[in-house]
Amino acid sequence: MRPFSALLASTFIFAASAALADTRVFIIANQADGYGVDQYLARGDKCGAHAARSYCQSRDFSQATAYRRVDPDEITGAGPASAGKCAGGSCGEYVAITCQR
Repeated sequence: MRPFSALLASTFIFAASAALADTRVFIIANQADGYGVDQYLARGDKCGAHAARSYCQSRDFSQATAYRRVDPDEITGAGPASAGKCAGGSCGEYVAITCQR
């Protein structure tokens, strides 16, 4: 009987820890603001980690686990790149930042 209760307790602890590991992916417009941050995020360069972490922390997440460029075709409801105005050479480019609590 004790092994069963230990297994049951372990299952509850594992389920609770999985629930606390909240992860969310944010899709944001890749803004060419002249600082180059957009390029670091879009290419997944190491120097974009600080910007991604700051973005996550501003939304009450503790860390950024990943960031990358996303094609508009991957986003449901996104219009074609030629539909919007282009500013600074970035037409309909997006960045995905994965944040974790």
